[in-house]
Amino acid sequence: MASLRDTVRYGTCLLMLVCSSYFERCLSQGLNDLWMGGYGEQWGLPWGGTDLRFVSGGVVVSQEGRDIDFARTNANITDSGGNLLFSTNGAYLANATGDTLLNGTGLNPSTYTSQYPEGLYLPQSCLILPKPETPGVYYLFHGTLDDQVGQFAQYLYLTTIDMSLDGGLGAVVTKNHVLIADTLNVGKITAVRHANGRDWWVFCHKQPTNVFYRLLVTPFGISGPDQQATGVTRYADLGQVCFSPDGSKFAYYWGDGEDLEVFNFDRCTGLFTSPVHILIDDYDQMGGVAFSPNSRYLYVSSVLDVYQYDTEAPDIAASMVHIATWDGFYSPSPPFATLFDIAQLAPDGKIYIGTGNSTLHLHVIHDPDLPGMACNMVQHDLPLPTYYSNSLPNHPNYHLGPLAGSPCDTLGLSVGGGQEEAALHVQAYPNPNNGAFTLSYPVQPEAGILEVVDVQGRVVYQSRLAAWSQVHQVELQGEAAGMYQCRLTWGTRSAAVRVMIEP
Repeated sequence: MASLRDTVRYGTCLLMLVCSSYFERCLSQGLNDLWMGGYGEQWGLPWGGTDLRFVSGGVVVSQEGRDIDFARTNANITDSGGNLLFSTNGAYLANATGDTLLNGTGLNPSTYTSQYPEGLYLPQSCLILPKPETPGVYYLFHGTLDDQVGQFAQYLYLTTIDMSLDGGLGAVVTKNHVLIADTLNVGKITAVRHANGRDWWVFCHKQPTNVFYRLLVTPFGISGPDQQATGVTRYADLGQVCFSPDGSKFAYYWGDGEDLEVFNFDRCTGLFTSPVHILIDDYDQMGGVAFSPNSRYLYVSSVLDVYQYDTEAPDIAASMVHIATWDGFYSPSPPFATLFDIAQLAPDGKIYIGTGNSTLHLHVIHDPDLPGMACNMVQHDLPLPTYYSNSLPNHPNYHLGPLAGSPCDTLGLSVGGGQEEAALHVQAYPNPNNGAFTLSYPVQPEAGILEVVDVQGRVVYQSRLAAWSQVHQVELQGEAAGMYQCRLTWGTRSAAVRVMIEP
């Protein structure tokens, strides 16, 4: 008789096969559309897992039963259909069924890690990248707090996962391989796509210096590390770092002395330039940073306050707009204040901000592409079914392509070196439908507009398409059966697809 594990594995693989077949009709989705959080399933509600799934135009929040807990250290990866492949909390890896990934225990060996076997409390201490041109193989870059007196990491590790193993559930093939041995700022592991559209730049920071470590990830492995000294000296810190969605800018924020820095970034060379150091006179603890989808506006969340900066202004510091001060809200009750901590741009084009401790809410910036108060920052706007301990995932922009026309655009991944544009292939499914359907389309680096038009030319539905999104759900309420045209427009580019609503 088959074991329970084999039965679960078979069911999961069958489900993934069905889902993959369904999503073959749409263009690439997934990779970063699932945010996993929550902890303490064994204690019952309001503890347990919470998932945030993003389909352009909205977020679906659900309570999930699972063994793995998430605190600040949080990374996961999905396939092109949005199906979970594996996740990690910095202490171990879990597969799609929620079981421990084969050989996935024992990450980040240290005294600190042994104190938190349920998951680490270090922001941006894990990052997952697909190995270029190697389907099913993923790299996990990770670290921990190795010296609790000096408050620094001693290693940047690499763990490699092969999803073809263990019946398709994946397994670790190499673990805790040391890439860098030095005094490193805790966490701050981040990445951005190389200008060739295939490779990746990976970064961390050396403490107490102004030195960034840089690695290059290619189909042939990982080269480096190389170093660049730029910006201010960084001592023991937490906070957050972030690349803009288009990869042209980089921000580093920790509110205890060093505060905010904004750099320009060259995706060809992997070098930072033109550092701008901005001191912020406020509470000076914790904090996060995130860019708007259009890569222009930078948001800093700093315990009691949230700020917006215009990175295209002649004087970035002078462009600051104070968009929020903590309103005194507790969730569910004192002392669980909904303060402002790490932030993350989501696939729906909104920025979500954690609360600095375990609460039942997230803050939301609804229109981050707009200047000043028009960005529509709403405190504790998203209620959650379980306690959420700043579990915003460390996702790079997986959809960033080549920098068309640049000296590094040498792989033929852009069409005509930026002089021509590929056709926009848009699909609708299911089609025919009952008025509820999903549109899929290629990723665009700018926001777009969707209009659904009936046979009389009347616009019956209109919505914004978030930059970097790939799918959009539509629900036509009370519309008659018949043929409708969906028109999608991004600047001068447009595409259309017809859908049939059945009686």
